[in-house]
Amino acid sequence: MKKTLTYISLLAFSVVSILSCKKSIDLNPTTTVTGDEFFKTVDDYDFALTGTYQRLKANGLYSGVNGGSVFLSSVDVAADNFFSGPTNLGALNTMFRWNYTADNSVTQSGWDDAYRVIQQANVTLRGLDKFRATDPLKVNRIEGQARALRAFMHFEIFRWWAVDYDRGSTNLGIAYVDNFDVEQMPSRLTVKGSYDKIEADFKTAKTLLSNTDKAIESTTAVASTSRPYIDSLVVDAMLARMYLYAKQWDSANKYATYVINARRLATASEFPAIWQDASTREVIWSIDYQVGNAALLREIYRPAGNRPTQDELSWRPVSALLNLYSANDVRTATYFTSRNGYTVPNKYFAKASAQTNPDGIVNFKIFRTAEMYLIRAEALAMLGQNVSALADLNALRAARGLTLGVETGAALLDAIQTERRRELAMEGHRFFDLKRTTRTVNRTQNCSSYCTLSASNRAWALPVPQSEIIANPAMQQNPGY
Repeated sequence: MKKTLTYISLLAFSVVSILSCKKSIDLNPTTTVTGDEFFKTVDDYDFALTGTYQRLKANGLYSGVNGGSVFLSSVDVAADNFFSGPTNLGALNTMFRWNYTADNSVTQSGWDDAYRVIQQANVTLRGLDKFRATDPLKVNRIEGQARALRAFMHFEIFRWWAVDYDRGSTNLGIAYVDNFDVEQMPSRLTVKGSYDKIEADFKTAKTLLSNTDKAIESTTAVASTSRPYIDSLVVDAMLARMYLYAKQWDSANKYATYVINARRLATASEFPAIWQDASTREVIWSIDYQVGNAALLREIYRPAGNRPTQDELSWRPVSALLNLYSANDVRTATYFTSRNGYTVPNKYFAKASAQTNPDGIVNFKIFRTAEMYLIRAEALAMLGQNVSALADLNALRAARGLTLGVETGAALLDAIQTERRRELAMEGHRFFDLKRTTRTVNRTQNCSSYCTLSASNRAWALPVPQSEIIANPAMQQNPGY
């Protein structure tokens, strides 16, 4: 962690520099600036919060350049949704082959970029409380978002680096960094301890964001610019996902229901506009990408490539995935298209304004109402409430144009997992869904090696970067690395 934190000493200064109207040439040279030296008003903390959101666009997180995107493209490639395509130049091969090592640059970038978001959130929180007496509701709005961002990014790290997801597990979880200190050397908590910290931050954020100086987002708005910030509804969605992983079914049901009641599913006619950023119907929270940002999913397929006869098709969707979609399913044409003789992802093709010149730059929808239906359906099925679980699954099927089902018991649970694969493809879920349900990866298409990942394989958890192990004697490596 110390290696990651050494990058943060300039962080507070850099955020204000970016947001300031001053030219950089007018700034006095400096090597270290602390938050206490320039956070003079509560609005300064608001600017720092904006910087935290901007850090979510880092290549190692959800964008992707030169094999990055540990939390988006890698999640499907490391699972069973894609195989190597005709123009694969090596991007994400490490993730596909599960031969990641402690000195691998891809996993290093994911680790570093995630902890940089956390440290920016901690910079935003540092000293903020001194304004609580004079501007308590504004402090609530800033602190609530910063805490939610901090907790969410820790949970993202947890999904990749925790050894398992059992709520009471004493196996290795993650290092939880909840203060800004460039000299700290945190050790890893247990899985249980990690959940405790993440849950506590989410719960505090929920309380704070329920009492703010102004509304952060509209619950009902569907304009293309809606839902880029975290409000209490977003925290409900975060908690629902966390409780799903923890197998706390009652709580997963509870928080998913809050979201479902507040923001309805898109109809079949409304659904395609979501993926062109012409509408935010059923979007709970998204990262706002603009021209000049990196394209999403570009390691898998990039429409604006330098090989126009094939575009850039590094990875191809497997038939087992494509066969899940029927002609009547609105997702079929929304998620995939045919270009130059290949079936390619269409989900992150372009915003509506760039459809004639697609660049792969669209907003990343981190949470949608559809996921909440699937979380609640799984929770209810696990609680033995099959009728209600099937009703949720069928509500999603109907919204996408599918025939309703009649499953129950084990068949219903299987159907929910199948629908998760179909609905949430290329949204950063598949590998983790297999991990949390203790299933294996079984690849059957174009596969002569790296075809099976057993439930006991070390590769379900990434290695802690070696540079982190060297810099921080308190840091523990995952088993097998």
